[in-house]
Amino acid sequence: MTPPRLATFTVGGAQKYGAVTDAGIVDLSAGFGKEYPTLREAIAEGALMRLAEGAARRSLDYALDAITWQPPVPSPEKIICIGVNYPDRNAEYKDGQDAPKYPSMFMRTPRSFVGHNTPLVRPRASAQLDYEGELALIIGKAGRHIKESDALDHIAAVTLCNEGTIRDWVRHAKFNVTQGKNFDSTGSLGPWLVPYTDESQIADIRLTTRVNGETRQDDHTGRLIFGFRYLINYLSTFTTLVPGDVIVTGTPTGAGARFEPPRYLKPGDVIEVEAEGVGVLRNGVADEA
Repeated sequence: MTPPRLATFTVGGAQKYGAVTDAGIVDLSAGFGKEYPTLREAIAEGALMRLAEGAARRSLDYALDAITWQPPVPSPEKIICIGVNYPDRNAEYKDGQDAPKYPSMFMRTPRSFVGHNTPLVRPRASAQLDYEGELALIIGKAGRHIKESDALDHIAAVTLCNEGTIRDWVRHAKFNVTQGKNFDSTGSLGPWLVPYTDESQIADIRLTTRVNGETRQDDHTGRLIFGFRYLINYLSTFTTLVPGDVIVTGTPTGAGARFEPPRYLKPGDVIEVEAEGVGVLRNGVADEA
């Protein structure tokens, strides 16, 4: 059985949200828009399953090729990305260091992401655009100092991320990677939200990334160095997590920079990030105008 899939999209310049089926999209913003202007408000009200159930009583409004996909959560307050969170990924650095005691992390801006089926932009400043397939958690309930035992109660949904990176720009300074992680339109989120139901849904998801059909990354979330409960607990120690916040949980080994020679993305490439029970996030690549 296909899990509910809720997406944000635009048609004719208007932003909408709806339920995705294999045959098309049910426009839920038409019936629920006054109550929930965007999916972010629906997340805050714990209404994702209500929306999914509402879709079953409605007919399709748009074909999938008639819409432009957007990142599922409009204007999230925070997009927090976790680095080096798979065991083999730590080994890739070849610095002889053990797995870290605490997670590495950085913030990304919403403008640095596009939606499903929109090309990632290789910027004029660098040809070193790289891919990083990741699972992302969407926070549904606000909290600070959240206990690990309660952490999963704060998840509203899961989605996928291609956490595109400009590799030479993450090395411009001694202690940060912000520049190389925030070029406009270099990453993607989507295609949709899958509402969170229980821990078994996310405990050991297989996550793969393909470039032009070739599998480059392949791992399971059960192998994360810092698991979902720990991340929510740790992050909420220093910041209040709010509905719509996105936690991008880390990428497996196999990014383009780790090949000899490196295999960076170029126009015409197609990247697919796939996770069991979630779907496939697909993007091409285009040069900056």
